[in-house]
Amino acid sequence: MLSPQDQLTELVRALETDQHVFATDPLLITEKLQGEDGTPIQKLHRRASRIDSNGALARVLGKIDGRIKGIMIVMSVVWCISGFLGLFTLLQSNVVNFFYVLVCLLGFHTIMLGGWLVMTLINRDQQSPSWFASFVSPSYLIRGKDDVTKAAVDLYERQLQHSGMRWYLGRFSHQLWLATLTGMLLAIIFLLVVRQYSFSWESTLLSDQALVSLTQVLGWLPSMVGFGVPDSTAIAQSRLVTEAMPLSVARQWAGLLVGSLLMYGIVPRAIAWAFCALMFRRKKMRLDIKQPYYQKILNFWQRHVVDADDFIEALAPIAPKATVSAGKKLVALLEYPADQDNWWQSGLDSSHHDFDKHSLEHSSEVENFGIVDDRDDMTRLKNYLDAHPVQVLLGIHSNALPDRGTLRKLDQIAAHAKDGLIVQLLGDNSVSAELTDARTDDEPLDKQAVRYQQWQTALSARKIGLVDIDT
Repeated sequence: MLSPQDQLTELVRALETDQHVFATDPLLITEKLQGEDGTPIQKLHRRASRIDSNGALARVLGKIDGRIKGIMIVMSVVWCISGFLGLFTLLQSNVVNFFYVLVCLLGFHTIMLGGWLVMTLINRDQQSPSWFASFVSPSYLIRGKDDVTKAAVDLYERQLQHSGMRWYLGRFSHQLWLATLTGMLLAIIFLLVVRQYSFSWESTLLSDQALVSLTQVLGWLPSMVGFGVPDSTAIAQSRLVTEAMPLSVARQWAGLLVGSLLMYGIVPRAIAWAFCALMFRRKKMRLDIKQPYYQKILNFWQRHVVDADDFIEALAPIAPKATVSAGKKLVALLEYPADQDNWWQSGLDSSHHDFDKHSLEHSSEVENFGIVDDRDDMTRLKNYLDAHPVQVLLGIHSNALPDRGTLRKLDQIAAHAKDGLIVQLLGDNSVSAELTDARTDDEPLDKQAVRYQQWQTALSARKIGLVDIDT
């Protein structure tokens, strides 16, 4: 799976592609990060965290991740308890057949571990089984029809289909086996502490010498780490035991039983778990910054002049010059109020534009719509434009950001304005003065100049005329 930072970054990409409205505008965050230091991955992580300023996206991802891990913890606890109860039931008699108990402990486990090893060698690059992806599918773990939840669920399901998830599945499988074996170990230790057992062995097909040799071979590895194992005399005395045996001999068999469970059960399974964890880390999903979405952001951050002598600056897009029609006008403000009541007169009466000023001498030729902000304002404006053939002069304050929502309103107004749409950018003189005074020669262009060029680019792409007032 992706790291938590990569998951948040990918979730932001998916939501921004679907035009989701975030707590903080992505365009502003991207602009502010342009001058900050850091690797591309670090800056992308920083960008995603700042866009998710209220933590809503991180909470949804954390909820899904927590529930998946919670299921795995609950299953591990259940497997541990089942192992404890299974062995507790098996060791109810005071005299137990050693090899029968050993086969019950490690027989099926050894077969499954060997089968996993063979399948791992055969299917090295196989994807994770589909049943596992459906078993832990986030769609079963979290309910929600909002855009964030749907995008987060899709993100997790894509991760579950990744080829590296087979190692995640292997690690989880070994974790369950370790839980079972740990439960068995706890049961053995508990029963050996509170009860005295006698261990016997018997066989119809194998000779006594064969079982003696088998026991000695079996006890070699546990004896290497300090566990007591029965010697040849103790092995011979234990054949067909039906009553209590000497305590020293019973302790040797108990040591061999515990040592075998550890060295032939828990230790190999722990090594397999560690191998899967290592392979999962190596095959872990990485953030693909080669996608066009990330490349566009990285290219924006990397724009700089390498050599002033060789650098040829690309011409910035310029909005077309506004042309005022002779008919009736409708003036409106987009989202922000204007500093002056008749803000539109400075644009329409400007001598720098070849406007028909005679038609503007009468106030009846200009309909002041007011501020267009919410959905009701847009509906009312579109209904008016559909019923009246007017040219719209839209005033946009310097604080307005040309984000998707604002540009969507602009496109809707342009589509309904029968005699066309022109735009006048309204500057804040006090703010402009403060920015100009605070700016030094080493600083980049002030924010108003950057915002002005952004509007030039947006209007140029839409072929909407701009009323430019020289100050």
